[in-house]
Amino acid sequence: MRATTQAALDTTGALPLVETSQPGRLISLDVFRGLTVMAMTLVNNPGDWGHIYPPLEHAEWNGCTPTDLIFPFFLFIVGVSLVYALDGAKRRGDPRGPLVARVARRAALLFGLGVLTSLYPHFDFSTVRILGVLQRTGLVFFGCSVVFLTTGWRAQLAILGALLVGYAVLLQVVPVPGVGPASLEPEANLGAWLDRLVITVPHLWKSSRTWDPEGLLGTLPALGTGLLGALAGQWLRRPGPEPAAKVAWLFVAAGAAIVLGLVWNGWFPINKALWTSSYVLYAGGLALATLAALYWLCDVQGYRRYTGPALDYGVNAITVFFLSAILSRTFGLFQLTGPEGNALGFSEWLYRWGIAPLFQDPRNASLAGALTLVVIWWGILHLMRKRGVIVKV
Repeated sequence: MRATTQAALDTTGALPLVETSQPGRLISLDVFRGLTVMAMTLVNNPGDWGHIYPPLEHAEWNGCTPTDLIFPFFLFIVGVSLVYALDGAKRRGDPRGPLVARVARRAALLFGLGVLTSLYPHFDFSTVRILGVLQRTGLVFFGCSVVFLTTGWRAQLAILGALLVGYAVLLQVVPVPGVGPASLEPEANLGAWLDRLVITVPHLWKSSRTWDPEGLLGTLPALGTGLLGALAGQWLRRPGPEPAAKVAWLFVAAGAAIVLGLVWNGWFPINKALWTSSYVLYAGGLALATLAALYWLCDVQGYRRYTGPALDYGVNAITVFFLSAILSRTFGLFQLTGPEGNALGFSEWLYRWGIAPLFQDPRNASLAGALTLVVIWWGILHLMRKRGVIVKV
């Protein structure tokens, strides 16, 4: 990662996930990214993990809460962003090899940052989680970029369909070795078996050690989420239709995806941990609708009021995600005495002494702790954007 000023950014940016708005880019996309990362910061950092309002938690298994929409929204945004970053080179017919190599380097860096986050601060390689949010983001970015550079939108739509149908067949038809018939249960599905076989148990999600919500097989439908974003980006980049027509058709596509996802939910349940095909369509449809609304407001109507905080988060998205995790674990190394005489990490110590006593309902206190961190990061990111400092991956 390296820092640069806004003026030094090239026309394609270092990585679509983190670059700032430039002429020809979508303000709505930066706002969408910023709102998504703000929500991610909120749900990842409650004051008290034992007291959280249900909408700020993931569904226990099947189903979808607002929190379950954050990661697919982010991958959808990755898909839209890569179109704006690579479309010019594709249209010019630039050599494909160097473009793919550049994409591969950035994907590998994202994957490496994710592994570093898992390693820190103890660097125990024997139990480090190999997969995770940044790792899946890197894989989706690479896969969708290669598909975009080598195919047209019709082929991309066909690949999307093949991924969703093929994944449904794998999970619902193929028997699970050593387990029995196909299953959608946490430890008994084909994806969990593959992760235990390839990644091995010590390197899976620490909360289960038997399956991983960002597992290998689930990356296939996650690519579908990114491709939905890439298709939306190509539609918005298309020179022909008027903006109103673009928005209208985005809403039509969003409605169709949501309905298809809900219908498919009847026999392939909406499930974030499995990243089911119905979940791809349902969450992707909501992402399409959100992008359409923001595009109409911010880019067509020119409404920019109150978008500042979202833009602050949006132009340094990876920065806040990566550093918030690193700082949280760093603060955990400093042990202080809490109100009940027990040892607490620095962040929890601040929460127990400074925030929790102000609220009778522990859920309100927990939410206040998360919001406090969102505001603190906003201040930092606002200063960075004001000074034109963009961290590029």
